[in-house]
Amino acid sequence: MLVLLAAAYFVVRRQDPPVPVRVGILHSRTGTMAMSEQPVIDATLFAVEELNRRGGVLGRPVEAIFADGGSDPVQFAQEAARLIDVDKVSVIFGCWTSASRKEVGAVVEKRGNLLVYPLQYEGVEASPAIVYMGSVPNQQIKPAVKWALDNLGLRTYLVGSDYIFPRVANHIIGDLVGILGGEVVAERYQPLGGDDFAAIAAEIAALRPAVVFNTLNGDSNIAFFAALQRQGLGSADIPVFSFSITETELQTIAAALPKGAMAGHYASWSYFESLPGNENRSFLQRFRARYGADRRLNDPMVAAYMGVKLWAQAVAEAASPEPRKVRFAFGRQSINGPGGIFYIDEQNHHAWKPTRIGRSTGDGWFEIVWDSQQPVRPEPFPSFDDRSHWLALVDRYKRLWNNQWAPAPAVAP
Repeated sequence: MLVLLAAAYFVVRRQDPPVPVRVGILHSRTGTMAMSEQPVIDATLFAVEELNRRGGVLGRPVEAIFADGGSDPVQFAQEAARLIDVDKVSVIFGCWTSASRKEVGAVVEKRGNLLVYPLQYEGVEASPAIVYMGSVPNQQIKPAVKWALDNLGLRTYLVGSDYIFPRVANHIIGDLVGILGGEVVAERYQPLGGDDFAAIAAEIAALRPAVVFNTLNGDSNIAFFAALQRQGLGSADIPVFSFSITETELQTIAAALPKGAMAGHYASWSYFESLPGNENRSFLQRFRARYGADRRLNDPMVAAYMGVKLWAQAVAEAASPEPRKVRFAFGRQSINGPGGIFYIDEQNHHAWKPTRIGRSTGDGWFEIVWDSQQPVRPEPFPSFDDRSHWLALVDRYKRLWNNQWAPAPAVAP
């Protein structure tokens, strides 16, 4: 009888399902950044679902735990800590703004965890606890500024949201404009989520720059382009070159403006939905079968999707989802995807990836007007000045903002 009971127990134990590998998906589902981040959540979950249809990782299913950063860097940090300490996730896929990335980065570094970050950003950073799937300035800003000055004109106007990414990005843009013989006629900021652009649009109309470089994030872009419309300014008058507007933002902004109002403006990314090729066509078909035929795809969505796939490869190589082991394996991963080959640099954990410039069409797409044709090596610290200069710049803003990555919100009178 004891033998039979032991055998029965063994059979039951063998039938227990494998323990899931938990991963965190941390993005803004509320607040000013939700417009941009919800599509990235969908792409991340889509990649997890594809992994699970193929057996998960190491024979274990992948369980996604969602958290809302609420468009607030402090909330992002709190949610990252909860995901690691309470939900016991092995990795966090998330963040859009650099302010949220810096707060979450400090959390994952302290706890020995891992953040896979899908966004282009200002650079001046390299952490072993972060894998940077987005572009750095030499993969986005530098080629965009060179192309714009060559093709649109030398007088430039800078507008951005007031936090660390636009401030550092516009410093880099200003340096490059000067190096290339151009001129910055004005540089203006609005709080993240701000919607009062009347004075800025009027100044643009008065100064008549050849191009506006736009580092606004979130739904402030709707208000900005609406203000330009009220000034009677379209792309034929003064084109806007944006660094955080993708197909999904373009779709939302265009819906709020007169038909065709967004045609002729520019953006720089590694991926555009209009790219040819079987990999991209297959990805678009699969994603739309899951989320709807009218869904647009963009660079951060593809970077988030590829980040999950590369994480799974690194887990397989490490033979463990343990974050410290996966960190080490991540630096040798590469994969071909919708936008071409992604390769994670072993030295700085940034992605080698192509650079492309797109011009928006009347129906809300970007047609590609320039293509690097091959992956560009990432330079997190712009090479035209030394590392200490860039670190001092970032530190200056942090001290100015009382040890935060954005100024404190203005207190209403």
